[in-house]
Amino acid sequence: MRLLNTESLELRFFMPSSVPDYVILSHRWNSPSSEECSFEDMTKSPILDPSCPARKKKGFLKIQGACRLAFRDGYSWIWIDSCCIDKSSSAELQEAINSMWNYYAGSNICYVYMADIQDAEAGWDQRFSKSEWFTRGWTLQELIAPVYVEFYAEDWAPIGTKLERYEEIADITKIDLTVLVRTQEIDLFSAAEKLSWAAHRSVTREEDEAYSLLGLFEVNMPLLYGEGRERSFIRLQEAIYNSTADHTLFLFRHSLHHNDQPLLADSPTRFCDRIECTLHSCIREVEKPSA
Repeated sequence: MRLLNTESLELRFFMPSSVPDYVILSHRWNSPSSEECSFEDMTKSPILDPSCPARKKKGFLKIQGACRLAFRDGYSWIWIDSCCIDKSSSAELQEAINSMWNYYAGSNICYVYMADIQDAEAGWDQRFSKSEWFTRGWTLQELIAPVYVEFYAEDWAPIGTKLERYEEIADITKIDLTVLVRTQEIDLFSAAEKLSWAAHRSVTREEDEAYSLLGLFEVNMPLLYGEGRERSFIRLQEAIYNSTADHTLFLFRHSLHHNDQPLLADSPTRFCDRIECTLHSCIREVEKPSA
């Protein structure tokens, strides 16, 4: 795991057995994504040098702000997806995506940076529920996996924590309250209900609709960018079923335009109808009745 030093802004790799305490950043990437500071940007020239090209990118201010906050909170290390993964290495990218849930779950604090809340003093409370952060595929696991989550506006003004705002967040995301306050194990929820939490979220690369859910279901699979949205999501469901034998995967909304209905859904949007049941009760519902 590669971490960024919050004081020197230097990147360092740690073996799993020696990972120090760290915080983690959850954020919406800038558009275009080239405005984010990549691993290459942070390593090809001294980042503290005022002439370093990376310092001119919009993403650098975000990294700088997150590091200052972490340093203030007493942490020397932070993980930020834009710069802590060498995306030129397909092997490293694949390992990072398959490990993402664990990265967030292992953090001491997750800072959520909401760049679309510009002024924390002027009506930000009403804008919180409208933030794009709640609409993205990757941020689902980034909300659920960490124990402690803090939300910040564009100027890094604090706007609450997951525990302080759990009722509002549950209403926004349709995630069960008990998941947010960690009073019930996520494994007790059916696959169909967990997929319903992702039904209205979007991603930039269509395959990430499936890849962003790997950690939520504790499954791993190869990343095959280019395979398409439907194929990647079917592979995800196959991995889930092989791991859990959860029959609720078959409880999805079918298309009205096809006579031959598939066994597995082609997208999380097929699970937009929330299925409020535990894994075991749902399995009993779909089992073939005895004669």
